Amino acid sequence: MAETNAINEQEMMQYIAGKTKASQENIALVLKYEQAYINKAHENSKGNDVDIDGDDLADYILSRKDVKLDELTVESILDAEMDYLMDKGHAGYVD
Repeated sequence: MAETNAINEQEMMQYIAGKTKASQENIALVLKYEQAYINKAHENSKGNDVDIDGDDLADYILSRKDVKLDELTVESILDAEMDYLMDKGHAGYVD
């Protein structure tokens, strides 16, 4: 049953690449650091809800030594990922 709600990572990567024209390697790098940032936020939340600020997330990713992308590209990748997740019903924005 959980498989029906699973995220198809390959499909998501193709979706993001189509929207941003970024390489698979750059997309994977951005998503890897995004996941690390989110995991750390959850650890620090002590079980409370976590509010992720998009600007802080982009700054964190851009501060990684192996990320050689500009801010617009990183934000485009993150926006395309969110669009994909919302289209598939896995995510949404909280007002």
